[in-house]
Amino acid sequence: MLRFSRLTAIRACVSVATLSTLATPAFAHAHLKQADPAAGATVATGPSQLRLSFTEGVELAFSGLTIAMDDGMAVKPSAVALAPADPTTMVVTLAAPLMPGHYKVSWHVLSDDSHKTRGHYAFTVKQ
Repeated sequence: MLRFSRLTAIRACVSVATLSTLATPAFAHAHLKQADPAAGATVATGPSQLRLSFTEGVELAFSGLTIAMDDGMAVKPSAVALAPADPTTMVVTLAAPLMPGHYKVSWHVLSDDSHKTRGHYAFTVKQ
């Protein structure tokens, strides 16, 4: 009976160690931490810039986004850059402030450690 208990304990330790090792890479992906305008927000005036902050640094050359209104009309950014001294924040400059309406931002990034992630969020510019 003592053998069975040791064997069970060893199996439990190995299982926990294996699960911990497998779970670790999931934390290495860059996920959207904060956006401005925020997800689900209704803003009074159309922004001329969007800021997307991620949980880790992103490789701008392999990252991007699309901004589209409900009718499918795309808004093309005039510039996309990383914030000065902050490789976790993507700054999207627009040619003109956004008009009233509902917008969906779809993003994809390649993190510094080469993991790809994507997602989307929406916000509204008040009529």
